[in-house]
Amino acid sequence: MKWKIYLFFVSSIALASCVDIPDFDNTPKIYYNSIDQSTLTDSSGRKIQENVIVSIDFEDGDGDLGASDAERSDSVKYRDWGNYELVTSRLEGGKWVDRILALDRFKFFPMLKPDGKSGPIKGKLDLNTTFFYSGSATPVWVKFKVRIRDRALRVSNQVPTDSILVPAF
Repeated sequence: MKWKIYLFFVSSIALASCVDIPDFDNTPKIYYNSIDQSTLTDSSGRKIQENVIVSIDFEDGDGDLGASDAERSDSVKYRDWGNYELVTSRLEGGKWVDRILALDRFKFFPMLKPDGKSGPIKGKLDLNTTFFYSGSATPVWVKFKVRIRDRALRVSNQVPTDSILVPAF
Protein backbone atom coordinates (compact mmCIF):
# COMPACT_ATOMS: atom_id res chain seq x y z
CA MET A 1 0.00 0.00 0.00
CA LYS A 2 2.80 2.43 0.89
CA TRP A 3 4.47 1.60 -2.39
CA LYS A 4 1.32 2.59 -4.35
CA ILE A 5 1.05 5.90 -2.49
CA TYR A 6 4.73 6.62 -3.10
CA LEU A 7 4.35 5.76 -6.79
CA PHE A 8 1.27 8.01 -7.03
CA PHE A 9 3.15 11.02 -5.58
CA VAL A 10 6.22 10.48 -7.76
CA SER A 11 4.01 10.18 -10.86
CA SER A 12 2.08 13.32 -9.90
CA ILE A 13 5.28 15.33 -9.44
CA ALA A 14 6.68 14.04 -12.73
CA LEU A 15 3.52 14.99 -14.61
CA ALA A 16 3.32 18.42 -12.97
CA SER A 17 6.89 19.18 -13.96
CA CYS A 18 6.00 18.54 -17.61
CA VAL A 19 3.57 21.48 -17.73
CA ASP A 20 5.14 24.42 -19.53
CA ILE A 21 4.34 27.80 -18.03
CA PRO A 22 3.89 30.30 -20.87
CA ASP A 23 6.50 33.03 -21.11
CA PHE A 24 4.38 35.98 -22.26
CA ASP A 25 5.58 39.56 -22.17
CA ASN A 26 4.11 41.74 -19.40
CA THR A 27 2.75 44.07 -22.07
CA PRO A 28 -0.51 42.54 -23.32
CA LYS A 29 -0.60 41.17 -26.86
CA ILE A 30 -3.83 40.71 -28.78
CA TYR A 31 -4.86 38.89 -31.95
CA TYR A 32 -7.97 39.43 -34.05
CA ASN A 33 -10.38 36.51 -33.68
CA SER A 34 -13.69 37.46 -35.33
CA ILE A 35 -16.49 39.94 -35.81
CA ASP A 36 -20.12 38.82 -35.77
CA GLN A 37 -23.37 40.68 -36.13
CA SER A 38 -27.05 40.00 -35.66
CA THR A 39 -30.14 42.08 -36.38
CA LEU A 40 -32.84 42.63 -33.77
CA THR A 41 -36.32 43.15 -35.24
CA ASP A 42 -39.66 44.07 -33.72
CA SER A 43 -42.81 41.92 -34.02
CA SER A 44 -43.59 43.36 -37.47
CA GLY A 45 -40.13 42.49 -38.81
CA ARG A 46 -38.86 46.08 -38.77
CA LYS A 47 -35.14 46.32 -37.98
CA ILE A 48 -34.44 47.94 -34.60
CA GLN A 49 -30.73 47.49 -34.00
CA GLU A 50 -27.61 45.76 -35.23
CA ASN A 51 -25.69 43.94 -32.48
CA VAL A 52 -21.98 43.54 -33.18
CA ILE A 53 -19.54 41.32 -31.27
CA VAL A 54 -15.80 41.93 -31.73
CA SER A 55 -13.70 39.01 -30.44
CA ILE A 56 -9.98 39.17 -29.73
CA ASP A 57 -7.56 36.67 -28.24
CA PHE A 58 -5.11 37.97 -25.66
CA GLU A 59 -2.04 36.98 -23.69
CA ASP A 60 -0.33 38.77 -20.82
CA GLY A 61 2.71 37.78 -18.77
CA ASP A 62 1.69 39.05 -15.35
CA GLY A 63 -2.08 38.69 -15.67
CA ASP A 64 -2.96 42.23 -14.59
CA LEU A 65 -5.78 42.59 -17.10
CA GLY A 66 -9.15 44.13 -16.34
CA ALA A 67 -10.32 46.74 -13.87
CA SER A 68 -12.25 46.64 -10.62
CA ASP A 69 -15.24 48.92 -10.01
CA ALA A 70 -13.02 51.21 -7.93
CA GLU A 71 -10.42 51.42 -10.70
CA ARG A 72 -13.08 52.21 -13.30
CA SER A 73 -14.04 55.32 -11.39
CA ASP A 74 -10.41 56.55 -11.23
CA SER A 75 -10.69 59.59 -13.52
CA VAL A 76 -6.96 60.31 -13.25
CA LYS A 77 -5.74 56.85 -14.27
CA TYR A 78 -8.36 56.41 -16.97
CA ARG A 79 -8.82 60.03 -18.06
CA ASP A 80 -8.32 59.36 -21.79
CA TRP A 81 -9.80 55.89 -22.28
CA GLY A 82 -10.72 52.75 -20.33
CA ASN A 83 -8.89 49.45 -20.63
CA TYR A 84 -10.48 48.58 -23.98
CA GLU A 85 -10.10 50.99 -26.89
CA LEU A 86 -12.45 50.67 -29.84
CA VAL A 87 -11.72 52.92 -32.83
CA THR A 88 -14.48 52.92 -35.45
CA SER A 89 -13.28 53.28 -39.04
CA ARG A 90 -16.00 54.31 -41.47
CA LEU A 91 -15.71 54.12 -45.25
CA GLU A 92 -16.37 57.64 -46.55
CA GLY A 93 -15.68 58.63 -50.14
CA GLY A 94 -13.53 55.57 -50.71
CA LYS A 95 -11.31 56.22 -47.65
CA TRP A 96 -11.40 54.84 -44.12
CA VAL A 97 -11.95 57.61 -41.55
CA ASP A 98 -11.13 56.80 -37.90
CA ARG A 99 -13.27 58.01 -34.99
CA ILE A 100 -13.63 57.12 -31.35
CA LEU A 101 -17.36 57.36 -30.74
CA ALA A 102 -18.52 58.93 -27.46
CA LEU A 103 -20.04 55.63 -26.31
CA ASP A 104 -16.78 53.79 -27.04
CA ARG A 105 -14.41 56.12 -25.23
CA PHE A 106 -14.56 54.48 -21.81
CA LYS A 107 -14.97 50.76 -22.41
CA PHE A 108 -13.90 48.38 -19.64
CA PHE A 109 -13.65 44.65 -19.12
CA PRO A 110 -13.61 43.16 -15.61
CA MET A 111 -10.57 41.82 -13.78
CA LEU A 112 -9.62 38.54 -15.40
CA LYS A 113 -7.65 37.27 -12.37
CA PRO A 114 -9.72 38.43 -9.39
CA ASP A 115 -7.35 36.69 -6.95
CA GLY A 116 -4.72 39.29 -7.90
CA LYS A 117 -1.94 36.70 -8.23
CA SER A 118 0.72 37.54 -10.77
CA GLY A 119 1.17 35.04 -13.58
CA PRO A 120 0.59 34.48 -17.27
CA ILE A 121 -2.92 34.53 -18.65
CA LYS A 122 -4.46 34.03 -22.08
CA GLY A 123 -7.97 33.87 -23.37
CA LYS A 124 -10.64 35.58 -25.45
CA LEU A 125 -12.46 38.87 -24.95
CA ASP A 126 -15.80 39.68 -26.59
CA LEU A 127 -16.91 43.28 -26.90
CA ASN A 128 -20.54 44.04 -27.70
CA THR A 129 -21.51 47.24 -29.47
CA THR A 130 -24.81 48.32 -31.00
CA PHE A 131 -25.92 50.36 -34.01
CA PHE A 132 -29.53 51.55 -34.13
CA TYR A 133 -31.86 51.75 -37.10
CA SER A 134 -34.05 54.80 -37.61
CA GLY A 135 -35.89 56.42 -40.48
CA SER A 136 -32.80 58.36 -41.53
CA ALA A 137 -30.22 55.59 -41.03
CA THR A 138 -28.33 54.41 -44.09
CA PRO A 139 -26.06 51.38 -44.39
CA VAL A 140 -22.33 52.15 -44.13
CA TRP A 141 -19.21 50.02 -44.07
CA VAL A 142 -17.29 50.06 -40.80
CA LYS A 143 -14.40 48.18 -39.30
CA PHE A 144 -12.75 48.55 -35.94
CA LYS A 145 -9.28 48.89 -34.48
CA VAL A 146 -8.88 47.41 -31.01
CA ARG A 147 -6.32 47.84 -28.22
CA ILE A 148 -6.37 46.90 -24.57
CA ARG A 149 -4.25 47.97 -21.63
CA ASP A 150 -3.46 46.43 -18.30
CA ARG A 151 -3.65 47.91 -14.80
CA ALA A 152 -0.05 49.13 -15.12
CA LEU A 153 -1.27 51.06 -18.23
CA ARG A 154 0.88 49.02 -20.63
CA VAL A 155 -0.87 49.23 -24.01
CA SER A 156 -1.19 46.26 -26.33
CA ASN A 157 -0.70 46.23 -30.05
CA GLN A 158 -3.65 47.43 -32.14
CA VAL A 159 -5.51 44.96 -34.36
CA PRO A 160 -8.00 45.75 -37.14
CA THR A 161 -11.20 43.76 -37.71
CA ASP A 162 -12.88 42.78 -40.92
CA SER A 163 -15.42 45.28 -42.30
CA ILE A 164 -19.19 44.97 -41.83
CA LEU A 165 -22.28 46.86 -42.98
CA VAL A 166 -24.22 48.69 -40.22
CA PRO A 167 -26.84 51.46 -40.01
CA ALA A 168 -25.55 55.00 -39.46
CA PHE A 169 -26.85 58.55 -39.54
